[in-house]
Amino acid sequence: MTGVAWCTGAGKGIGRATALLLAARGWTVAASARTEADLLTLCEAAAMQNGAVHAYPLDVTDGDATERCVAAIEADLGPVSLAVLNAGTHAPSPAAAFDSAIFRNLMQTNYFGVINGLSALLSRFLQRRSGQVAVVASVAGYRGLPSAAAYGASKAALINMCEALKPELDRAGVKLSLINPGFVRTPLTDRNDFAMPFLIEADVAARRLLDGIDSGRFETTFPRRFTWMLKLMRCLPYALYFPLTRRLVRG
Repeated sequence: MTGVAWCTGAGKGIGRATALLLAARGWTVAASARTEADLLTLCEAAAMQNGAVHAYPLDVTDGDATERCVAAIEADLGPVSLAVLNAGTHAPSPAAAFDSAIFRNLMQTNYFGVINGLSALLSRFLQRRSGQVAVVASVAGYRGLPSAAAYGASKAALINMCEALKPELDRAGVKLSLINPGFVRTPLTDRNDFAMPFLIEADVAARRLLDGIDSGRFETTFPRRFTWMLKLMRCLPYALYFPLTRRLVRG
């Protein structure tokens, strides 16, 4: 399957690796990120591999700009058949430094950034009765983790939203995929000052992401040894869960 693919958060990390891999597989890729310089280097890297990546700078928190971006992509390149809504950010939110601005900023980017993308895409996909969307959330959305109250909440909201939309979109002929990565080496995770079990490289994550999309299954999660441990923790009662997470509290 090839066609026009749109990838947000494509300037760095998983998004950049995914855009390059899509181009290498023959897709015409529209890449969006806030930093235009990152997009230009991405386009150059794709061209060196004989791939086609086109830059569409975008702040996904701006709903009107997102609508205009999708309209421009379709006018320039043709109908979008695959969208990877990957734009996101992270900031720690420990209780001792509780700040509503952190929660607001993360929800605007991680959650409403995806909402804006879906708002621009779904009317088109539903009218065509075709199309596929992959939403990149995180295993941090499975259960609450210390210092990740804001980030985890934004990702949990994405997971819940995708679960709710899936049956309706299936009926309408639109495919929805949920991607829940564990630790992937990116500029964001490079800031972390704690151990990151089973850390994988962005190009490996991109391959697993696209393999998951191609498989047609609803959820793709990686690296599996780590993420399946977290899946099991979702089943624990609070009496067992909190003694485990208290060990993660610093100080």
